[in-house]
Amino acid sequence: MAPWPSLGLRARLSSAFALLCVVTTVAVAGGIYVQARNAILQRTQDAAVQAMMSRLQALYPLRSPAPDRAELGGIAGAVSDGNVFAVAFHRGEHSPAGPPPERPGAPVPGPPPEHRRPGGAPVLDLGVISPQLRRTVAGGDVAWQRVVWRDAPFLIIGTPLLITERDRTTRSSGIEVYVARSLLPEQRSIDGLAVRAWLTGGAALAFAVVLASLATRGVLRPVRELGRAARLLGEGELRTRIAVRGSDELADVARTFNTTAAELERHVEQLRQMEADARRFVADVSHELRTPLAALAAVADVLDEEAARLPEPAGRAARLVSQETLNLTALVNDLIEISRFDSGVAALALNEVDVAELVHATLRARGWSEAVRTELPPGVAAPLDPRRVDVILANLVGNALRHGEPPVSVRLSADPHRIALEVSDHGPGLDETVLPHVFDRFYKAGAARARSEGSGLGLAIARENARLHGGDLTVTNAVDGGAVFTLRLPRRAHDPDGGPE
Repeated sequence: MAPWPSLGLRARLSSAFALLCVVTTVAVAGGIYVQARNAILQRTQDAAVQAMMSRLQALYPLRSPAPDRAELGGIAGAVSDGNVFAVAFHRGEHSPAGPPPERPGAPVPGPPPEHRRPGGAPVLDLGVISPQLRRTVAGGDVAWQRVVWRDAPFLIIGTPLLITERDRTTRSSGIEVYVARSLLPEQRSIDGLAVRAWLTGGAALAFAVVLASLATRGVLRPVRELGRAARLLGEGELRTRIAVRGSDELADVARTFNTTAAELERHVEQLRQMEADARRFVADVSHELRTPLAALAAVADVLDEEAARLPEPAGRAARLVSQETLNLTALVNDLIEISRFDSGVAALALNEVDVAELVHATLRARGWSEAVRTELPPGVAAPLDPRRVDVILANLVGNALRHGEPPVSVRLSADPHRIALEVSDHGPGLDETVLPHVFDRFYKAGAARARSEGSGLGLAIARENARLHGGDLTVTNAVDGGAVFTLRLPRRAHDPDGGPE
């Protein structure tokens, strides 16, 4: 399963700010809402109980300790008003009861005429009085509960009527009065509080988004500068530095980056100087060796001609001196050639040449025509430096013949923009650990091939010549065995300083 994409730093910071704001707003607004709601309902409940008890005081002394249905209706009517419904109970008897208004969302002026008892007093539906509330009130306590009656919130308050004896003791009269007061005004106030809480949360969320944007901008600006400076440093702009602002952790990072960049610049300059000195030394030594090597080569030619007439130990020594002089001359010539590439003085002498003819000339000059198979379509021309392409092909074909196995083949292919020359053999190929280093200077794949007699600079020079043309030289292992070197060159003249001319 593919991993989820990682969010950027800006998105993570913004999300963190927004989440923090939402959690804080919900907690604060929710707490305030709950407290305000409880306070509103408690105040309404206390006021309703107080009003009920005040009206019940007017009923004392009771006219009859055993009221009938009509008298219970009078008790209920004394407690009721336009916004309160009441019912009275006494030993199974109760005052007339009825449902509340049909439109619970509208103001409650009182029940319609058919829901009033004779005499106009409002009545209460008995179904909203729970058995638990009845038991609590029957036990002599004032109790209340909030219910939903016909889709409208109501507060049901129940209280027993007590009789005070002459000795100031009280006893229950057996009469229970229940009052229902509409909570629609309070519900509207609570709903308004909820709406304001949501609006406050939305405003806080918008504020958090703006604050997160400003905060992330302030945090990410130095991070972006650090990233840009790191990219420039990686591209070789060693003088890149970051402006240090403030004294926080990001400023410490900027100072550390500047210090590291300064040290890196100093070390790179030292390495460049050492490399330049080493290249200059190699170039100077190579040029200084050419004169004595020319004399040695002349002497070696004489020794080589006389080697057959010399006694065997002396003849063998003469041939060895001649061969090693030739090897040393080739090494010095390769070093001089590499020094030209390093110093940037190597130049092309371009001519429009037939590539197939150039390959045949290279093979004929070295006597390889019979040993190498060719697939060279005629008529493929390109602007090339014949001498440098000859050096490339001689290195590739010579390596294939020395280190690979026959048949060795050279194939030419072309398109309107490039030509490609493939030199392949059918040997064991190159080890995977050797492939990345084939074109390194002085590198020899001793474990993968037979021990080389060369300097280890041939393939490096070949690749430099290919790049000087604006092309490249690569190597892979064939599927059926053997190494495949591919030389790709453009079919238009290449300007080393600015691309194709």
